[in-house]
Amino acid sequence: MFKKAVFPGKYIQGVGAIGELPSLVDLLGGQGLILASPTVIQKVLPECGLDLNSHNINTEPFRGECCKDEIARISKIIHEKKVKVLVGMGGGKTIDTAKIAADMMGIPVMVVPTIASTDAPCSGCAVLYSNEGTFESVYYQKMNPAAVLVDLNIIVAAPTRFLVAGMGDALSTWFEARSCEATHSANECGGYGTAAGLHIAKLCFETLMEHGAKAKVDSENRVVTNAFDRIVEANILLSGLGFESAGLASAHSIHNGLTALEETHSFYHGEKVAFGVLAGLQLTKAPSEEIEAVCSFCEKVGLPTTLADIGLKDASRERVMIAAERACAPGQPIHHEAGAISPKKVLDAMLAADAIGKARKKK
Repeated sequence: MFKKAVFPGKYIQGVGAIGELPSLVDLLGGQGLILASPTVIQKVLPECGLDLNSHNINTEPFRGECCKDEIARISKIIHEKKVKVLVGMGGGKTIDTAKIAADMMGIPVMVVPTIASTDAPCSGCAVLYSNEGTFESVYYQKMNPAAVLVDLNIIVAAPTRFLVAGMGDALSTWFEARSCEATHSANECGGYGTAAGLHIAKLCFETLMEHGAKAKVDSENRVVTNAFDRIVEANILLSGLGFESAGLASAHSIHNGLTALEETHSFYHGEKVAFGVLAGLQLTKAPSEEIEAVCSFCEKVGLPTTLADIGLKDASRERVMIAAERACAPGQPIHHEAGAISPKKVLDAMLAADAIGKARKKK
């Protein structure tokens, strides 16, 4: 394999950045279609003051799940309406649906996140779920998004829980990149990680540690500050570039396993990934000082530190083992970790992380 790295065509972030959308759609070919949740279409878009009609931009409501049926529906609309540019506007599943549908139909996709809850906007891969919300597979697009447009006014208006969940997703970036570098494992674009990807992943972690707690407070007060700006960039850009160009490992596999348990379905991707980070630190025998620092960060910003925090308070060992087994399925990136990985080891790591989290809550 060669070293490989991928990036979106354009990344634009700032207050009022949504104003760039019509001109970007024109630049990419015109005849645009915005795929967004009904709430975004009814409440967010009207407040943006965009002249969509004169730029031949229509809207289509997203039906809630990034699954094969929804992708087939959007693909049919693209064909029937002769759409030349698809805009995914919303959260992770809306964005992933737009990315996959655009890729299948051979048109560019532009991403406009309304929350900073995942690193999905910049990436050239997307997660497919069943109609019921269980993880099924990862779909790799031919190219990364043509443009990513991040308006801080829109992001700061969203509930703070989304920003915190994004920090949970971003928290995994450095640890998974580090594991892939140590074991010479493939990254998410089919090659070895680059030095750029690794350093971006480390910068992502350093940014979280420095600005995360302050950004949460700023989000709660609905103010755009330097800390808020830096964390939005970490959640969306640094994490997106870092995970894709440096690689994934245990944290995301444990997340994928947890999606098999219905009790976790009301929790966000980044919240489950955060617990996956804590379990991954146990699995990889991380130094106690590092575990302390990551646990402390999670507590400060409100990320899960126990199984109860992700809906599994009364789950039996057998129930948690279902997630551990799913995390170790062939092809899962947990096998990028050093040594032989087994469901029993993963179960023990999850229970150990849970025990530490419980003990710290009692202090």
